[in-house]
Amino acid sequence: MSGDKKPEILSSELVAKSRLFQVEQLHLRFSNGEERHYERMRGTMSGAVMVVPMLDEETMLLVREYAAGTHSYELGFPKGLIDPGETAMEAANRELQEEVGYAARSLEPLHQVALAPSYFSARMEILLAKDLYPSRLEGDEPEPLEVVPWSIHDLDGLLARSDFSESRSISALFLAQKRLKLNKV
Repeated sequence: MSGDKKPEILSSELVAKSRLFQVEQLHLRFSNGEERHYERMRGTMSGAVMVVPMLDEETMLLVREYAAGTHSYELGFPKGLIDPGETAMEAANRELQEEVGYAARSLEPLHQVALAPSYFSARMEILLAKDLYPSRLEGDEPEPLEVVPWSIHDLDGLLARSDFSESRSISALFLAQKRLKLNKV
């Protein structure tokens, strides 16, 4: 195993571009001399946030929204991109106001996660939001989002739902459970 020695990038070429994505092909040389071509999605430098909002000590707030990738409605935690010049905390509070109609007096970072790091460079900061108060901002969603309150004590019920399947939301759920020191899933 080569340890921490990263492969050398011999060349990089943009092979596809859309309004949202850029696909880059890399020609790599590994420490053992092997060369390979890899493709990856270029991410935004700002990253993204996901928020686990706690309405009170017992109730999480989730949103149901359309997911184009699976052409379905998914239940998950509020999320969005960090805008240029915005911190993760500011983005989290903005997304809360846009998606669930609350702002948070307390935001705690839980963990930073990557989605398929073999293909994507983007990272997402997961935060826990507490001490919520009503506050609404206009969002960019094409239709109103359904806000779904869920008991923190019914995690088994949430995990059993077919529409709660996004890996980042499941990760956020377990990170929040750990932070809130709940013993049972």
